[in-house]
Amino acid sequence: MTFLENHIYLASHSLRRRELLKQIGVKYKVLLLRETLCRPPDIDETPLSNEAPIDYVYRITHIKAEEGWKRLMQRKLPLLPMLVADTVIALDGYILGKPRNMAHAEEMLWALSGRTHQVLTAIAVIIKNELQVRLSTTTVRFREIGKREIRSCLANNKIYDMAGAYAIQGIASAFIVEISGSYSGVMGLPLFETAQLLEESGIEIFP
Repeated sequence: MTFLENHIYLASHSLRRRELLKQIGVKYKVLLLRETLCRPPDIDETPLSNEAPIDYVYRITHIKAEEGWKRLMQRKLPLLPMLVADTVIALDGYILGKPRNMAHAEEMLWALSGRTHQVLTAIAVIIKNELQVRLSTTTVRFREIGKREIRSCLANNKIYDMAGAYAIQGIASAFIVEISGSYSGVMGLPLFETAQLLEESGIEIFP
């Protein structure tokens, strides 16, 4: 099964995910669950009590897919496949999401300093209420980070949209001693799993 013009919807505000899709030749239309960032989120992304990181990222991805499909139906848009994703950082079994403020961001980077953490990115494609999900897990080890380096990192990144308060494609790349897994997954969209999932859904990669 193939789709008209080989297009999908991308339900995400993330510029990084848009750039990554372009790398593999995927044509997409952005479908936002909320039209502007100043509006309150439509999805409560607060972790449940004692929720494991893997359970959390699967749950939020499912919710995003369901809410995105509802928006599609409400707006009476063409029923093309929709791609959603969610990324969290797991440190010692705890979830590090997006920082609430600068102090919270500093706490996160201090916690990651000299430690190994996992970056979990779940992606899902929904077509006519049928949902398929993939998970990418990448292990990242940071060297010890100094206070000045943390401040420089936070001053040069849009930290409030980044799990763990860092972007691997930014200054934080200098902190990485070792990475095992998907570099693009740490950016927010694992391209190997994404390509697999889209091809299985009838979307050609590099058409």
